[in-house]
Amino acid sequence: MRRSVFTEEHEDFRKTFRSFLESEVVPHYQEWYDAGVVDRELYTKLGDLGILGIEVPEEYGGAGIHSFKFSAVLTEETARAGVHLGGVGVHLELCLPYLLKLATPEQMKRWMPGFVSGQEMWAIAMTEPGTGSDLAGMRSTARRDGDSYVLNGAKTFITGGVLADRVIVCARTSPPLESNRRFGISLFAVDTKSEGYEVGRKLDKIGLRTSDTAELSFTDVRVPATDLLGEENEGFSYLGQNLPQERLGIAFGAYAQAEAAIRFTQAYVEERQVFGTPVASFQNTKFELAACRAEVDAAQAVVDRALEAHDAGELTPVDAASAKLFCTEVAGRVIDRCLQLHGGYGYMNEYPIARLYADTRVTRIYGGTSEVMKLILAKSMGL
Repeated sequence: MRRSVFTEEHEDFRKTFRSFLESEVVPHYQEWYDAGVVDRELYTKLGDLGILGIEVPEEYGGAGIHSFKFSAVLTEETARAGVHLGGVGVHLELCLPYLLKLATPEQMKRWMPGFVSGQEMWAIAMTEPGTGSDLAGMRSTARRDGDSYVLNGAKTFITGGVLADRVIVCARTSPPLESNRRFGISLFAVDTKSEGYEVGRKLDKIGLRTSDTAELSFTDVRVPATDLLGEENEGFSYLGQNLPQERLGIAFGAYAQAEAAIRFTQAYVEERQVFGTPVASFQNTKFELAACRAEVDAAQAVVDRALEAHDAGELTPVDAASAKLFCTEVAGRVIDRCLQLHGGYGYMNEYPIARLYADTRVTRIYGGTSEVMKLILAKSMGL
């Protein structure tokens, strides 16, 4: 079926970005994969291309385009190329919405030039070693001391944490209330060069190998009061506001990975010979890929509808949860079946399908597990 979600402008952008990936990313990707981190220069090259400023207002050096569709194109094209761009997704899809919503004009003037150019990459630090999804239980603290806060604590699973120049850190500025344990959390834009700020282990993940994920620790880190994001003690309410977009981004990524898996697998089975016959000629291969095609077509319809709703300001938390649940589960099934069609080679990391298999697994965990998505949907049904 013909897609109507993207315009000619999006398709021109797609061609430009695809060419960039082919020339600047694909030739170096194996090296980055082995190192477990992308080349830092990648970010400034993306900045030069204008990628990092698409949704940034014009007065702060961006293009001022209020649409998630360009991010969707980025997602589709990186999956198609079988690559990952490190912390770019967190920089654009997670951090930027907080800055656009909460940063003061003075803060935007300070931060946006580096954000748009790629000279200052951002990450966000919520999860702690002992809290997981229970953000209200975080133990990191930020105590006011004159014109600054003194930050202490630790975070884990921080995507982009190794190369980040600023990190939005969630910390307690007041004890929780008996009637509201979510009260008392604040957000800070912390300079990673601050004394007492330390990057711990770069975590060894089974997938997303070029996405540098780290442990962070803060020991009496002094954060200027001018780097507080939003109102003190109201941070938890801010954290929930970006969840629909975050979950839409994960859903779109899962769909794009499943689409890429079919593309990689069809090319493989048409070339691979077994008993002197292309694997693509076997009935089982045709049936498996046809079934995968139908599932991915359905996922595409879901994410396209969700994308239109998001750009119209109509994507609800329930809609986003439904899209994430459906698309991530589809991706898991499709990529597993595509790997099976590769036989033993599908288990080798030199093949894109093996990397997709490992990369996609986490989509059913981060941004809210599939079980949490089911709870959201069940509650919306009155169950």
